Amino acid sequence: MNPADLPRDAVTTSADGLLDAVRAVARGPLADVAEAIDRQGHYPREVLQQLAALGAFSAHLDAPAGRGDYGLAIRAMAEVSRVCGATGFMAWCQAVCGLYMQASGNPALNGEALMAHATGRTLGGTAMSNPMKSYAQIESLLLKAVPVDGGYRVSGSLPWVSNLGPDHACGALAGVVDERGEVVREVMFLLRCDAPGVELRDCPSFAGMEGTGTWALRLKDHFIGTDEIMADPAKPFIARIRGAFVMLQCGMALGVTQGAIDSMWAVEDQLGHVNQHLDERPADLQAELDALEARVMKLAQTPFDPSPAFFIDVLDARAHGAELSLRAAQSALLHQGARGYLMSSDVQRRVRESHFVAIVTPAIKHLRKEIARLSAEVMPA
Repeated sequence: MNPADLPRDAVTTSADGLLDAVRAVARGPLADVAEAIDRQGHYPREVLQQLAALGAFSAHLDAPAGRGDYGLAIRAMAEVSRVCGATGFMAWCQAVCGLYMQASGNPALNGEALMAHATGRTLGGTAMSNPMKSYAQIESLLLKAVPVDGGYRVSGSLPWVSNLGPDHACGALAGVVDERGEVVREVMFLLRCDAPGVELRDCPSFAGMEGTGTWALRLKDHFIGTDEIMADPAKPFIARIRGAFVMLQCGMALGVTQGAIDSMWAVEDQLGHVNQHLDERPADLQAELDALEARVMKLAQTPFDPSPAFFIDVLDARAHGAELSLRAAQSALLHQGARGYLMSSDVQRRVRESHFVAIVTPAIKHLRKEIARLSAEVMPA
């Protein structure tokens, strides 16, 4: 019997049991639709819900929603990303939305609402790319909130938000404006896609990963009240969760890199006699990946460490993961040769996935900018 067909408690009594169950789904139902996700825009709702029901996207949450184990959550995400980077990204979206809900402390977003999200009965993502870039002084805030009785009216547009659909939700942030239209603080909230004043619009086609449920969001006088608010003001909340937010993304990088190394080993018997002359070999990349994973697992023991030095380490590990995934994916293409250049090849798909790991917020350039800024503050001239 497939472990994924068993009741959740039967397969997740241990960390190894959870990972075995996730691996079975990833290498079975997910592998079957990976190409359709990448090129045909297939949104794998059933697979996502199957993985969520196992606890794959909630292992980092505190009980009763999860295990409070960030390392396990990252390893589960890596197993998914090893087979399909797009689904690994959606796993991160789901996981980080759960983080927002639980960390908010809002009773309306915890309890049954959080349990529904943790088990995949509801699905969601994060509209925090623009706010994170805003805090890094890369972009201006695109959503604006006007105070009204009982809450706020929010308007604005976001160019793309992932793991969304008409019945989904996401964590979002808006700048609260005063009577002069100037932003005086930020408010973070749960945005429900089926709420009045919320519109999903099609995005331009991407180079790959088309099935990630990515939409443009348009808000017009959308009302948020106390049941939706995650943090007001939002800046202290962001400072508290930022390390966990970025750290969880390492699961994508670890998995995509491992998948690329797997593809290198797959042709070793046939092509090793010539591939031995390439600069980067699977054993060397595996050693580097294993060392990075050990580093991430250590960081995962204290995901809410508030120190700047800790956050610098998280940013650096995330950057290392992105750079390693790029190198491994390109090396896999060189090792596989022409067969890796076929459009239907897992190697070709993984090249595009590694590009995404490198540019998704926080992108490599964003990471390096923040590392430089924080390092200057920690070690002033």
